Amino acid sequence: MVKNKIKIGVIGIQGDVSEHVIMMQKTLKETNTPGEVFIVKTKENIDEIDALILPGGESTTISKILNKSGLYTRIQKRIKENNLPTMGTCAGCVLLAKKLTDTYRDVTLLEAMDIQVTRNAFGRQKESFEKNLRIDGLHSMFNAVFIRAPVIEKTWGNCKPLAKIDKKIVMARQGNLLALSFHPELTRDTRIHKYFLEMII
Repeated sequence: MVKNKIKIGVIGIQGDVSEHVIMMQKTLKETNTPGEVFIVKTKENIDEIDALILPGGESTTISKILNKSGLYTRIQKRIKENNLPTMGTCAGCVLLAKKLTDTYRDVTLLEAMDIQVTRNAFGRQKESFEKNLRIDGLHSMFNAVFIRAPVIEKTWGNCKPLAKIDKKIVMARQGNLLALSFHPELTRDTRIHKYFLEMII
């Protein structure tokens, strides 16, 4: 699927955009993988990339701009065609979901993953925290940063939970799609981004 040089895009609307760019660049360097990481701002950019990262931020704001810019339709099309590996963190996790538990109509979901998500499941900004997680596929604990984090209430179909806090799912994978409640880009640990890179190549 991927050419000699991998192109990874980070949606540049809001949130931890530069942090994801820096972390992915570091990951490519550490793994000696030829590639580039750039910020996606137009729908034309979607046709140029091999993989996509949907960063955290305000899911409502990101959703509105994705729709207004035409990015939403282009992203959804490529995901449905199964040729755009995508990682969504925090708000990105929300956007990848097929269902929300709340009834607010302020977000248009990409409806890509067989997950149901609850927004702000751990509380508001002041309830942000860090937690050592046991993640399937990683040999040691990962120190995860949670900021106004969602929770994956349930999965179905081919979607597999990869990490939990108590019984709450905070990371899941379905084919070449990866959803996380937390922010791996806010640590120095590149293992989550390496995990995603392996899904691309």
